[in-house]
Amino acid sequence: MINTYVAIDIETTGLNPKTDRIIELAAVKVENGEIIDTFETLVNPRKSLPDFIRNLTGIHGEELQNAPDIQEVIESFINFCEGYVLLGHNVIFDYSFIKRNAVNLELEFEKEGIDTLRIARKILPYLEKKSLSYLCEYYKIENKNQHRAFDDAEAAATLYKKLVLEFGNTEEGQEIFLPQKLTYEIKKEGPITKAQKKYLINLLDYHNLTLREEIKYLTKNEASRKIDSIILNYGRIL
Repeated sequence: MINTYVAIDIETTGLNPKTDRIIELAAVKVENGEIIDTFETLVNPRKSLPDFIRNLTGIHGEELQNAPDIQEVIESFINFCEGYVLLGHNVIFDYSFIKRNAVNLELEFEKEGIDTLRIARKILPYLEKKSLSYLCEYYKIENKNQHRAFDDAEAAATLYKKLVLEFGNTEEGQEIFLPQKLTYEIKKEGPITKAQKKYLINLLDYHNLTLREEIKYLTKNEASRKIDSIILNYGRIL
């Protein structure tokens, strides 16, 4: 069984790595089954938070105003994970957001991962739910701050150890606990162009609209999607 890895978790503004952003990033480094180091930071997403995210995480926009941008912390996070398998509950979700930001900064982040959600679905089919919160309750794992990145990363690491202890020596467990290559294809997205920025500002002013995002932090693709959406729903500048 793998007993050396980095358990990761993120909190985000939503579920789509192409349109949503990281607001909290955390990792727990485990060697030989013991935590040896941690990584934790809030991240300024440069956009307002939906109500359901504030209610889910307890994170409010005011807390993020002085937090670093993702560009300031992503390289340190990648270095923290270097040489280690990643572990997480639905780890591909976390990986996809991190990979997107890495690619945009021309940083390499090719990893193998262990997914405790995938493992639970295979070996615990009889349980009603497979969410991290449900499994923590089932295995009596303390997780005081659910839906906060550090606590969820630590909880996933503890859950993994319990699953290995219970199922690791079974015939099925020998295979299912092995890490797998994480795959998320994304192309580098450049920053918003001057022409896009000018047109988007004029378009918003013309239709008396506001964006949740700060315009100067949009990528070229994000700006293009915003412009297309506004034109589709409100029309062009006449």
